[in-house]
Amino acid sequence: MSEPGSMPVMYRQCAGMDVHKDSVYVCARLVSGEGTMREEFETFGTTTRELLRLRGWLEERRIVQVTMEATGVYWKPVWNLLEDAFDLWLVNARHVKQVPGRKTDMLDCQWLAQLLSCGLLKKSFVPPVEQRDLRDLTRGRTTLIQDRARVANRIQKVLEDANIKLGSVASDVLGASGRDMLAALVSGETDAAAMAQLARRRMRAKLPALTEALQGQVRDHHRFLLKSLLQQIDALEALIEAHSLRIHEVMDPFFKEAVARLDTMPGVDKVAAQCIVAEIGIDMSRFPTAGHLCSWAGLCPGNRRSAGKRQSGRMNRANVWLKAILCQTGWGASHTKDTYLSTQYHRLARRRGKKRALMAVGHSQLQSAYYMLRDRVAYAELGVNWLELRHGEQQAKHLVQRLEKLGYQVDIQKASAAA
Repeated sequence: MSEPGSMPVMYRQCAGMDVHKDSVYVCARLVSGEGTMREEFETFGTTTRELLRLRGWLEERRIVQVTMEATGVYWKPVWNLLEDAFDLWLVNARHVKQVPGRKTDMLDCQWLAQLLSCGLLKKSFVPPVEQRDLRDLTRGRTTLIQDRARVANRIQKVLEDANIKLGSVASDVLGASGRDMLAALVSGETDAAAMAQLARRRMRAKLPALTEALQGQVRDHHRFLLKSLLQQIDALEALIEAHSLRIHEVMDPFFKEAVARLDTMPGVDKVAAQCIVAEIGIDMSRFPTAGHLCSWAGLCPGNRRSAGKRQSGRMNRANVWLKAILCQTGWGASHTKDTYLSTQYHRLARRRGKKRALMAVGHSQLQSAYYMLRDRVAYAELGVNWLELRHGEQQAKHLVQRLEKLGYQVDIQKASAAA
């Protein structure tokens, strides 16, 4: 490949920025009508005053396109102050490194400007500010839920250390009955039978097992740890609820409508629907097809071939937040009854394994979400027999072959339509 400098110029007024924590290095690449090119360099800070000076510097040179690498979170303040004035390009640093050239012999900002002017960069999708705010809230809530799960595991660890087997009897140690029993333990209660009497509803059928499970060696050390961990659980649950209320407040009617529509899909609840909408948005025009959306989300098998041989089919990392949500919704859909998604999971799990089947269901859910959001329609259930009806002749041929292998002679005839 020839060097980008000798290639046709696609953008005449562009700039490349190398963004760091405390500084921004900028190279403006200007090509005149006669074809002569000149480059100008400048360094700016990352405070608001310095970024506004950067904006004025670019406007003075009539820059149109500006590119920068996605370096952690340092690109975000620069993007926020420039997005309404320029055609901003956020590019993947790995993609830039794959372009051959003299990157080690020149400034990063100069190299980015040169690649941009020759059209050798691929723009990353950056959602509008409203969706970015919603993403921050949903991702923050997801992190808090994960923190709560970690603290719950630590509570279980303390209980095991005290020889309290509550987790072996109660399906949820932090349920209503479990909370009352843990509060009694923290307060100094030592009578296992008295603590077992705190069980509610269906848990009361397990009173003998609870009495035995609550007999342990609880010391003041364990009570202190349990009290501290329960306080953390209460604080995290309050923060999770606050995030949920804030998410409901900031979502406009279009986002709420999309969430309600996705909530009709098997395995998807309101919280998962909010996370999906926050990640992909409601404007599906940016994705030409459902396959493009799945590829962007990293839910497509890797397509790596060399010398006619297929290599690793591992999926790309891509949007880990969206993949995690779809993994959970896929697991939920696999436990539904009389649904196409459940049938798809069990059909694939037998021959491909549970993990691959789970991601395949998530892939199908994301495809459905694409059409539901694009066409503004509710989820349409295909039914458990949809695959058999769609491939009826192929299924019949397969069954005939199996019977013939068992020594039977089969003559099939299609039934006439019912009168």
